[in-house]
Amino acid sequence: MKARENEQKRGNIRFTAHDISMVATMLDKMSSTIDIMFFLMDRKEESNFVTMLVSAQNIDLKALIEKEKRDTDIMFEIDAKEPLYAIICQDTKIDGGYHFAERLVRKSVTGGGEEVYCTELEVRTTAHKIKYIIYRLMELFLQTKQAKKHGEIVFKTLN
Repeated sequence: MKARENEQKRGNIRFTAHDISMVATMLDKMSSTIDIMFFLMDRKEESNFVTMLVSAQNIDLKALIEKEKRDTDIMFEIDAKEPLYAIICQDTKIDGGYHFAERLVRKSVTGGGEEVYCTELEVRTTAHKIKYIIYRLMELFLQTKQAKKHGEIVFKTLN
């Protein structure tokens, strides 16, 4: 489908109907878990956490994530067709999340995966609304795909 003229002038990302559907799925699946992370952070039992979106074609990404993740990491299947998975890494800073993502990306690529995309968002505070975290994570993921940064890890921190 051809982009309209006003869409071409924008510097920001445009969500398609499919993207919005994935964000709605992420809200349904991830909101309660992030709320629990906030509770733990408020009680000082958790300092921060990392949320991650990963996709890859031509590889069993779900099996790879299940093999590589820790028992404390929570995985959510967002879109089986893409495939797209979200992961929440408890009590993890960006460097720890980056090392985990690096393993996933490397093993995906060496295992024959194609179009491997990975974005991470470190959450350091409970000041942001849960919806904002999820929206921002998807926006970062879509920007990464639009820029064709496959095989790279793109990460941001929310202070």
